[in-house]
Amino acid sequence: MSLNIILLGPPGAGKGTQARILTERRGLVQLSTGDMLREAQASGSEMGKLVADVMAKGQLVTDEIVIGLIREKLAKGGSGFIFDGFPRTLAQADALGDLLAETGESLDAVIEMQVDDETLVRRIVNRADEARAAGQPVRADDNAESVGVRLMAYYKQTSPLIGYYYAKGLLRGVNGLAEIDAVAAEIAAILD
Repeated sequence: MSLNIILLGPPGAGKGTQARILTERRGLVQLSTGDMLREAQASGSEMGKLVADVMAKGQLVTDEIVIGLIREKLAKGGSGFIFDGFPRTLAQADALGDLLAETGESLDAVIEMQVDDETLVRRIVNRADEARAAGQPVRADDNAESVGVRLMAYYKQTSPLIGYYYAKGLLRGVNGLAEIDAVAAEIAAILD
């Protein structure tokens, strides 16, 4: 039986880390929008050429293209999927729901990585400072001002999904600021 989940939460809440853990421990396939777009570009497929063309023009990739990429991934099957970074809007959530219904799949849980904004900003900035000190690459926008802008975008676009999935009975919350293993244990308890 496949297990399909969405990880929701603001930038830096630990969605990518928890997605990697779920991939390792449960064999789920992580569907990260950014990774799928890069993979499509490199593939040379018709969809890949379309993505490359849109991105070369500096335009945003449409929801239809992203849904098309997800459709391709779902067609390959597997033990389940983790949607990481998608959906970001109510329109995308509706489109994903339609696609899952069309393919005979469903969502099992939407896990909200709950965080305190002030603590989250401190965590991201401190992590970036530690990485810089160690000579490791750091996102250019991992500073307090940029993180604030990213959080505002999250609250404007993505936070309405919390109510959307709550109304569908799928939303579960975990403490996104806990230690990585504690968060993984909370998520495992929800999924088991």
